[in-house]
Amino acid sequence: MYRKIRVFLLMILLLGVSDCSLHSGSTYNRNEMGSPQYFKKGVIVSVRDVEIKGTESGVGAAAGATAGGLAGSTLGGNTATRVLGALGGAVIGGVLGHTTEDVITSGDASEFIIQPDEGEAYAIVQVNDEELKPGEKVLIMDSGKVRIVRDQSPK
Repeated sequence: MYRKIRVFLLMILLLGVSDCSLHSGSTYNRNEMGSPQYFKKGVIVSVRDVEIKGTESGVGAAAGATAGGLAGSTLGGNTATRVLGALGGAVIGGVLGHTTEDVITSGDASEFIIQPDEGEAYAIVQVNDEELKPGEKVLIMDSGKVRIVRDQSPK
């Protein structure tokens, strides 16, 4: 029974942090399919690597503390040792869950300075999965979430 509970809590943790994936020019969420996207053309002025800090939603710590508490409560032969095991397991599980959430949701990305064909320059942070470089022409896609992709229209 405890194995089923641990698997269930792990699934909650993974589902909770899976929606926190890093923003990419080539990866879309399912709910973005079929949504209108507006775009304009521009050029990349500069690119620099940045680090994305992981989320601290508490989902990882809560799931880890619950799983650790349940696992720790199975230790020992009497009530006192089970309570101590549950408390220790909850603390250790909470720390491990928090760390796991941070590792899963952090990563590397790029900050792009974009000069649209019309208007002022601005910055966009996303994963550089297309290996975009300064001077390249891009399409600036906007569907409520702005992203850039390589402009592959005929010259």
